[in-house]
Amino acid sequence: MHGLGGSRHSFDRIVPDLATQREVVLLDLPGFGGTPPLAGEPSVAALTDAVAGFLTDHDLTGADLVGSSLGARMVLEMARRGIGRHVVALDPGGFWNDRELRVFSASLRASVALVRGLRPALPTLLGNPVGRTALLAQFSARPWAVPAATAINEVAGLADAPGTDATLRALVDGPRQAGAPAATAPGRLVIGWGRRDLVTVPAQAARAAGRFPDARLHWFERCGHFPQWDAPAEATRVILEATVAA
Repeated sequence: MHGLGGSRHSFDRIVPDLATQREVVLLDLPGFGGTPPLAGEPSVAALTDAVAGFLTDHDLTGADLVGSSLGARMVLEMARRGIGRHVVALDPGGFWNDRELRVFSASLRASVALVRGLRPALPTLLGNPVGRTALLAQFSARPWAVPAATAINEVAGLADAPGTDATLRALVDGPRQAGAPAATAPGRLVIGWGRRDLVTVPAQAARAAGRFPDARLHWFERCGHFPQWDAPAEATRVILEATVAA
């Protein structure tokens, strides 16, 4: 499950290697990619309800779950509810303090406004390493190395997706992520965090681990908000190790 403004293509760098050893199901969350928005104002709980319904409808309630950013928060919420089996959450939101939330809100809203203003030029700007370095520095520790197609999909989605504004409001104005007591996770639980994450900053990792004491915390060195971009081989290994059959 992808993050704000993303789509199933957010995982394009790691899906080929994952798919050699696992059956992979990729989702566009409501309001993003090819999925229409939910009726009314969304919330993390409502988005999670929608995905949980999808899993039930497709006989996937025992599947292993992997999420990034917003999607990482959602897979943690599902683990808290006892949905799914093994879970990998990469740089989840919802564990900020008041000051960090204000910075998150201001910086993300500024980023959305910027990419909307630059929308006609995004393919050209993101088609070269210099443009990617300028526009992706908030999200990646190695923005010049992010493939152009990945960058264009992600940034264009942030600008264009009908769910961007309402979902961002839900993240900023809604409750923080609740935790789960020890020994209640439905399977293995791994929380991954980039040491250089400028969106959900590394100080939040300890709060996430504290609220989910069943989790193992994995640090991605020299990595920003998206390990699947900055450390694709390591992210693939972490996911495969967490989801291996017992």
